[in-house]
Amino acid sequence: MQNVYLKFYATEKQRHNGTLLHEWLLEEARKLGVPGGSVFRAIAGFGRHGRLHDESFFELAGELPVQVEFVLDGVLADKFLEALRTHKVNLFYVRYVVESGVL
Repeated sequence: MQNVYLKFYATEKQRHNGTLLHEWLLEEARKLGVPGGSVFRAIAGFGRHGRLHDESFFELAGELPVQVEFVLDGVLADKFLEALRTHKVNLFYVRYVVESGVL
């Protein structure tokens, strides 16, 4: 089955309306009926601002990258992205078509 893979990049302590952004994204996706989502913490990375984040730097505690990802149908992906736009979330994402299924 063809679906859409959405991956969002944030930092561990990034918040939206007082809630950790990765938790907020999972909750918003659940409310829309997205069938599942996961959050993964990176050990190092840098983003659009060019600042390196590494777990060995104590002063950067809580700033490690996290990836929040979902596999969902295209219509629901469009709906989810539009909901995030209305909430004015400042967030980088990637979207691509994938084949998925259950064995």
